[in-house]
Amino acid sequence: MGFAKEFKEFAMKGNVMDLAVGVIIGGAFGKIIDSAVKDLIMPLVSAVIGQPDFSNFYLVLKGDVPSGTALTEALKIPNTTIFAYGNFITVAINFILLAFVVFLMIKSLNAMKRKEEEAVAPPPGPTAEEQLLTEIRDELKKRNG
Repeated sequence: MGFAKEFKEFAMKGNVMDLAVGVIIGGAFGKIIDSAVKDLIMPLVSAVIGQPDFSNFYLVLKGDVPSGTALTEALKIPNTTIFAYGNFITVAINFILLAFVVFLMIKSLNAMKRKEEEAVAPPPGPTAEEQLLTEIRDELKKRNG
């Protein structure tokens, strides 16, 4: 089998197409969540704790950096070693908020799915077959009694 034909066969399988659709939707969904975090949640965080952008937080491990120097300028100073932890904090907060939003969305989808399954589920109690078998059993008990 030729390489091109084998690749076409692989690419046209249902799982690969489902994955492609998932990646495309996931990319768009990621933008929506990123916007929700950046435009809706981070301003609330900013109102509670102050500055939500920690990217200029750093420690000088080696060298002399004037106090209040922005990280981009501090990195340009020769013979200095900078431990730039602030951007990591910002990214970590964004990740935690993103994970929380996704959790809430999945939780609401699962709740809707459960309600749908309950609506479709048969009513509790014996089925018609079970009811008939119970009547037969009771009748046999009366006769053999």
